[in-house]
Amino acid sequence: MVQLDSRPRAGADAAAGTDTSTGVRSKGLNSNSVGLLGNTVIGVSTVAPVYCLTTTLGTTVAAVGLQMPALFLAGFLPMLLVAFAYRELNKAIPDSGTSFTWTVKAFGPKVGWMCGWGLVIATVIVLSNLAGVATEYLYLLLGEITRSDAVTALNDNKPVHVLTCLALIAAATLISYRGMTATKGVQYALVGLQLAVLGLFVVLAVSKALGGGSAGSIDFSWQWLNPFAVSSFTSFTAGLSLSLFMYWGWDACLSANEETGGSEKTPGRAATLAMAVLVGSYLLTAVAVQMYAGVGGSGTGLGNPETSSNVLAVLAGPVMGPVLGVLLFVAVLASASASLQTTFIPVSRTVLAMSVYEALPASFTEVNERYRTPGRAIVTAGVGTGVFYTVMTMVSEHVLADTIAALTLMICFYYSLTAFACAWYFRHDLRRSVKDAVLKGVFPVTGGVVLAAIFGKSLVDMFDPSYGSGSSVFGVGSVFVVGGGLLALGLVVMAVMTRRSPAFFRGEILTRDTPALVIPD
Repeated sequence: MVQLDSRPRAGADAAAGTDTSTGVRSKGLNSNSVGLLGNTVIGVSTVAPVYCLTTTLGTTVAAVGLQMPALFLAGFLPMLLVAFAYRELNKAIPDSGTSFTWTVKAFGPKVGWMCGWGLVIATVIVLSNLAGVATEYLYLLLGEITRSDAVTALNDNKPVHVLTCLALIAAATLISYRGMTATKGVQYALVGLQLAVLGLFVVLAVSKALGGGSAGSIDFSWQWLNPFAVSSFTSFTAGLSLSLFMYWGWDACLSANEETGGSEKTPGRAATLAMAVLVGSYLLTAVAVQMYAGVGGSGTGLGNPETSSNVLAVLAGPVMGPVLGVLLFVAVLASASASLQTTFIPVSRTVLAMSVYEALPASFTEVNERYRTPGRAIVTAGVGTGVFYTVMTMVSEHVLADTIAALTLMICFYYSLTAFACAWYFRHDLRRSVKDAVLKGVFPVTGGVVLAAIFGKSLVDMFDPSYGSGSSVFGVGSVFVVGGGLLALGLVVMAVMTRRSPAFFRGEILTRDTPALVIPD
């Protein structure tokens, strides 16, 4: 391992180690190891479209009924607007710290630190959930192949389930540790597989729906794409929160910016392509599933609780048949496994950047000499995820479910802060042209306001004990307690770091006009 040194150097070394116009420090990562296609695949993989669909289709129908496709489209719009903020900020400051670095430069060290905390804690929550889903589908797949209910039931055995989760987390940690080249190769196969199987599923579902192959089949209606047809604002907000979760993770493209060729422009283009693939996949699948199964409360209807909790698992056999149906189990397993591995990218790169700029302990600046990856940050994230999932599963599955439900707060928190940071950082550019005003101001602020509003509304709704698992703490909904508690924990950790690294929190390390400082290569 190499521990990066923050001491300044003069002359040519200074020019090589730091961008003097932005104060961005070199971190020792493997530059130019990923291109446009590889970065796009990382963005799609981190979101895990097939996994998101199987867990969200039914719950979205429960919230908004036939308007499910409209909510998938509505959730895409604020994410697209925020993506413009990421693109513009990355052009000016191509730093792997992304949201952390940008919000520090815009709003100062404390706001930026909390923004980075929101990203890190959201990623750890998602990593633990992905490991659980991958384990579930591994045993579902093995049960289908062996035709054995006993094999499928292994997932319900807590010790076996947890040990399998830990093994999957360890494998994902190892692949991430070995660098972007190893990551890229695995991702091409897993993402290609899941999208191909999903496309086949959509074609067969629509064909059978049009042919009357299901008792619940209904005809397509353009009204399904009208978000204003949702019955209430509360239902709309609930559906939109689920939709936002389905797009979370596309910003992994930007976290790999220091390892991407053309770091100023390529990550932004990759994020745009990834978003296009995602919204197309979601809309086509939502329409196909709704046409085939309908939203009724019986049989394969999406309103049936036995269907809604795991839609693709239920529809795999009826839509694709007993042989091809196994492919859908493979696709969900591939989706969760691929995302489990690439989700290490944003958390490890953010932690690396925070430590390089002295906002976290210096030990996290260590970069593996051979693979040029933030090895200690990756291993720490893997161990933290394993411990978190094991404790939550053994203590209370309700708490684990509520932690996942609180994820919306983290997503809206750091995305909206990043969007506002864009408008504030470029505030002096907004009068230069209409293009600057729209791309650096109007779009980011609009996206930020929408996400901030969802954050506020979700926080109010989560106060109700009936939200999430239905459990409470002293009459307060446990989802609110978990979500608010995790953000409050960030304040505690920040207070500790303020004593350990006062220079960063005094604004002496990273500001809008940070002087040139060098990290030796």
